[in-house]
Amino acid sequence: MLLTRLSLPDDVPAQRLLWQLAFGDEGAYVDNFYRTYYRPERVLVLEEEGHIRSMTAWFDTTFVVPGMGNYRAAYLYAVATHPECRGRGLAGKLLSDADAYFRTLGIPAVTTVPAEPSLHNFFAANGFGECFRHFEGALSPSELPAPAPRPLFSPASPAEYGATREALLSQLPHIAYEEDALQYQAGCCALGAGGLFVGDTTAGPVCLCAEGAGDGLVIVKELLGSPSACRLALSDLPRIAPARRWLVRSPRPQEESPANRTKGQFGMLKWLDPAQSRLWDWSSSAYLGLAFD
Repeated sequence: MLLTRLSLPDDVPAQRLLWQLAFGDEGAYVDNFYRTYYRPERVLVLEEEGHIRSMTAWFDTTFVVPGMGNYRAAYLYAVATHPECRGRGLAGKLLSDADAYFRTLGIPAVTTVPAEPSLHNFFAANGFGECFRHFEGALSPSELPAPAPRPLFSPASPAEYGATREALLSQLPHIAYEEDALQYQAGCCALGAGGLFVGDTTAGPVCLCAEGAGDGLVIVKELLGSPSACRLALSDLPRIAPARRWLVRSPRPQEESPANRTKGQFGMLKWLDPAQSRLWDWSSSAYLGLAFD
């Protein structure tokens, strides 16, 4: 018999094993989630004959849509099924049961970032539509602007970063994160060459989240500010996040920056209310940013 339920503290070893089997993440990365964000009600598991076969964590976020409203949104994360149990529809059942659970909490929207491009089709078959996009480009040290005469960025606490982030995104439809989710991101950053940073340039304020990806690569998971401010901010990258190359993401095309190519499919959205889904302009796009990918 299949049973979807909230997780229990005693489930954590089985969850960790399933996470590592599905994604290959190192222990320290998984440790960070269970240290900074996990609570039993933030993970749903699908159990068969007493064994956990599938799981999903979820982040409690807000979908901010200027002119329309703010919507509580469950961001699904680490959706995983045991490799020996794939192809049986278990993940689809888990997602359907998760929808029912979120409705009991009054949550109208669910988001996710598929771990692989091929999984967009899976989530589309389970009611999700394309919604969240950004711009990204790769940079080498020779492509960066000349160093600024003074440091532009300083390390930020999750609360400081979140406040600056919301101010810079106030005019864009976007996902807003609570402080504990940003604490999880800060823990991910601490595992490599990166961190949460806020700063000021002559063209205005900026904020930046950088996370090391190994092999000399740092992913700037988001660089927020005006195009001119972002261009100036790039000069400080070697100091705050040294690397041989950087992958820089931003919600807008940066006309003054070489990091300026479009990324296509990224994050997906499901409205749990069919009427809201019909009203939503699916040709529009929004910004998700910190995908914890």
